[in-house]
Formats: sequence, C-alpha cells, structure tokens
Amino acid sequence: MITVKNLCFSYNHREVLRDISFSTGNGEFLSVLGPNGVGKSTLFRCLLGLLQPSSGSILLDGESIQSFTSAQLARHIAYIPQSHNPVFNFSVQDMVFMGTTAQMGKFSMPGQAQQRLVDSALELLGITHLRDRGYSSISGGERQLALIARGIAQQAKVLILDEPCANLDFGNRIRVMETLRNLVQDGYCVVQSTHDPDQAFLYSTHILALQGGRVLACGEPREVYVSELVSSLYGVDVKVCNLGEVRVCVPTKQLEKKNDG
Repeated sequence: MITVKNLCFSYNHREVLRDISFSTGNGEFLSVLGPNGVGKSTLFRCLLGLLQPSSGSILLDGESIQSFTSAQLARHIAYIPQSHNPVFNFSVQDMVFMGTTAQMGKFSMPGQAQQRLVDSALELLGITHLRDRGYSSISGGERQLALIARGIAQQAKVLILDEPCANLDFGNRIRVMETLRNLVQDGYCVVQSTHDPDQAFLYSTHILALQGGRVLACGEPREVYVSELVSSLYGVDVKVCNLGEVRVCVPTKQLEKKNDG
C-alpha cells in the first residue's frame, strides 16, 4: 500500500506540488491525468525516493519511504520508463536480467534463481520468443513489454510507469494496457501517468487528476471522468459521451458539426 498525505514539493521556492493526498495498493490501477508541466513527473520522483518533499509524507506499507535505502525500495517499487534505445543493443533476456540486480549483492553474479525469474517474467508477458532478439531491433510495443518484464523480474509489486503508451501505435497500446490490467488482476499495484482520458477510464480502477500542482479530482473512473473535469483539466470544450459501458471524450465543436450535418 502506498499512502501519500498532504505532499508538497518546491523547486527553488516555486511550489510544484501542493497538498497531494491519495492511496493505492495491490490489485489497483491508478492513472494520473494532467496537462504537461502539472507535476506528474515530480510526483513520480517523490514516490521513487529520488526527491524529498518539502512537507507531507509518503508511506509504503505504513513506513516512510525516506527510511528505505535505494536497494530496499527497489524490492518494492519498480520504475518503468517510456520505451528507449540504449547505446548497446542488449538482448531482450539481458534487459530483463537487469531487473534481478535488486535482489542480489553488489558483487554477486546471476545464477539459476535469477534465470528462473527472467524465464517467468518473459513467459508472463508472452515474449519468450523475443528472448535472444536485440532490444533495439524489436518494435516499440515489444520494447515496452520487455521493460515491464524487467520490472516483474525485479520482484517489486508496485509498478510505476511514465506514459507507457507514448509513441506506440494503436495495436501496441492495447497490448500494453491489457498486459497491465492482467498484472493488476494478479495482485500488482500499477501507477501510470497518461494523457489519454479514454484509456484511463477503460483500464483504471482509480483516476488522480492534477491541475496546477493540486488534486482536482480523485476517485473511481465513473465518478471522476466527466465532461467538466476534462474541460477544466486541459482547457478545451469537450463532452464525455456514454457508449454502453464505455465513455469517450469528443470535442464539443466536432459534435456540433455532426449535428448540423
């Protein structure tokens, strides 16, 4: 369980986050929504223990994350960045092996236990066939799945993802999000930042909307994902429409054009 209480953070006396409070835990999928520059990345750096809040607290299973060493924190929380291209074209298996270092000593070498973790993560993500492929030679969606597998091999139950579907095509976005939802159903806690309100509604158990460094709304998608929230959040006129059990966000002017036609 991650519990954030009255979190504040400032850069050079400029307040970036103000009075942020929320909680999330195993079996929950939290999507953090908000425009660029709203403080999502800063919030994630605080959750990862990379930045120290000006005030407030972040608790992991009831203990302040400031009391954890980086190695201890890595056993609980895995950070999964946007897909990237490393300088060296490591194999997918080697990329996933990197996640096992959190469970090893400084001078230890990977052994059978680490190999089993890698094999299990590759199988769980359905990418065993990519084991020997170069990481830079596979598609963006496959790279993102490999990074998630690395987080799984880390044996952390909390996965923090920075816009995991950025720059992915439509099919790969669905594959990545379905994978994350399956992990949540297996008991993982997933926290992602996203710019896609429709995606947040489809896959999340909770949505945290940030505006101006503050919490604009926090709750279940059906309560939070409404026209007024999205319009206020992004400064555009939109209407959230119900399509059966699904909601989609449409620009108001586009709806008016369709009605006029």
